[in-house]
Amino acid sequence: MTKHRISNWIDRFNNWRQTHLTNQQFMLLLSIPTGFLAGLAAVIIKKSAHGIRDLVLGIHFEYSHLMYFVYPAIGILLTICFCKFILRKEIGHGIPGILYAIRKKKGEVSPHSMWSTIIASALTVGFGGSVGLEGPSVSTGASIGSNLGKWLKLEYRQVVMLIGMGGAAALAAIFQAPMTGIFFALEVLVIDLSLGALIPIICSSFTAILTSYLFLGQAVEYNALITEGFIPSNALYYIGLGLFVGLVSAYFLKVTFSVEKRFKRVASPWRRFLVGAVLLGVLIYLFPALYGEGYDAINSALRGDYSTIYGSPVFAGWAGKEWSILILLAGIILLKAFATALTFGAGGVGGTFAPALFIGAFSGLFFSLTVNYLGIGELDPAKFALVGMSGLIAGMLHAPLTGIFLIAEITNGYALIVPLMIVSALSYFVNRIFFKHSVYTNAVAEHGVEVTHNKDVSILSMMTINNLIETNFSKVKRGSKLGDMIPVISSSTRNIFPVVDKDGTFCGHVLFDDIRSVMFEQSLYEAPIEEFTVLPEYIIHPEDSMEEVVKKFQVSGKYNIPVIENGKYLGYISRANVFSTYRKTLSEISDD
Repeated sequence: MTKHRISNWIDRFNNWRQTHLTNQQFMLLLSIPTGFLAGLAAVIIKKSAHGIRDLVLGIHFEYSHLMYFVYPAIGILLTICFCKFILRKEIGHGIPGILYAIRKKKGEVSPHSMWSTIIASALTVGFGGSVGLEGPSVSTGASIGSNLGKWLKLEYRQVVMLIGMGGAAALAAIFQAPMTGIFFALEVLVIDLSLGALIPIICSSFTAILTSYLFLGQAVEYNALITEGFIPSNALYYIGLGLFVGLVSAYFLKVTFSVEKRFKRVASPWRRFLVGAVLLGVLIYLFPALYGEGYDAINSALRGDYSTIYGSPVFAGWAGKEWSILILLAGIILLKAFATALTFGAGGVGGTFAPALFIGAFSGLFFSLTVNYLGIGELDPAKFALVGMSGLIAGMLHAPLTGIFLIAEITNGYALIVPLMIVSALSYFVNRIFFKHSVYTNAVAEHGVEVTHNKDVSILSMMTINNLIETNFSKVKRGSKLGDMIPVISSSTRNIFPVVDKDGTFCGHVLFDDIRSVMFEQSLYEAPIEEFTVLPEYIIHPEDSMEEVVKKFQVSGKYNIPVIENGKYLGYISRANVFSTYRKTLSEISDD
């Protein structure tokens, strides 16, 4: 079937559904296939990565423990080769790429993102890269939604809704936690969840979970069931944990951002791979708990089994010594941030959701075991590990509701809801003291795009200066006479006349109101135009943010401000055009 015939079929279908279905009904209908495909993608990623892991770790020989140094490098190398020689494109950042597409590319995501991330992340994580599968699953689900909207020729608002459906469904499928997916779409993807948008996302989430049940059964990543309720006397300990994990989450972001900047300075991808893979191999050899997602280590620790902490021959002699567990837990917490950053820096593909859960669990264990060791309390390490996971999600992702409901859902109840709220809120606020942006939004902010729940700021970030520049202003050459202005004025529809030299350099502008009283005095026609030229107090640069542009209009009170790049005149931006574009963008993203 040719593309032309497919396009005609889609046009006929759109004509039919616009007649017979409302937009809400149509989006509800699309939520089912979107949820199924996103859930299926999450299952494939999980099965592929775990299959590779089981195959690799199933190989045993005398010095097999040394392979912890080698396996991650093999996975990252295969990932680099896949991207360079097969895909021949950079996969780039997963969720940050989705956020950028929503705000700057009308929600359009490359079609290869529906499958390339599956392969790359499975290779990276399956061979032991210290990252997670949740981020790739979410970005794959969001890509499915984006491309489905593109194929059906839907408008921007509907495409964004499909992105939210796909992303929420993928995360819900991984953890079999529907509310977690919904709040993730709200907090991280910043999807506008009006009632009309909420129902389709709910439907896509439960469809994805049913898909996950079909292929995986009713199994979650963490085998934790908490039945004992909140003990009010432990409130101060949870407050302490909230402050502690907030600082840990800030540490993780600091390490991640710093290491990423250092790797960007290295031009050769092969040198980045060599340096990152070697350092990562050393860390995983010393602390095998850093291998892959780390869920096995977390589950063992939740059961009170800390044998994985002593997995390296280097620390095998420490087993059974009470103080050693605290030292090793502290080392794992501090080094996990580097292991994750090195995996990305070397060229691996994955997500930071699982590392956040890993560090959160071990931070909770470290905190509770330290309190118990010092004899100042008797805390349940499993509870504090689970609550710590929620705190790291709240801090690193700036998503407290996602963290709260994830742990509440995977523990099959809300017995920990009060400590979850305490720790998540405190961790979030502590992290915000140090970082304005989350682990996801920082990469987008570096490209000048703000991802925020403030609708005004969000809409302004979606607008671009280049699309607002008006060029129908009649230019006047520097050195002209006042008399030369007469034919220019008669043919112009604007009341501002930019003055430029022969190279296009902006020299100021002539305002019609300034020459109105003298333009018919022929005795002044020989006066140089420079006598009537004024330099504007405010100018706009192409690299300015739209927030800066709006502020300049507010402060100056002007209706038109020139746009200048390296001294060259480009045009003007008008207050009216900014306002009308704002209203148009608002109508595109707001629900009916």
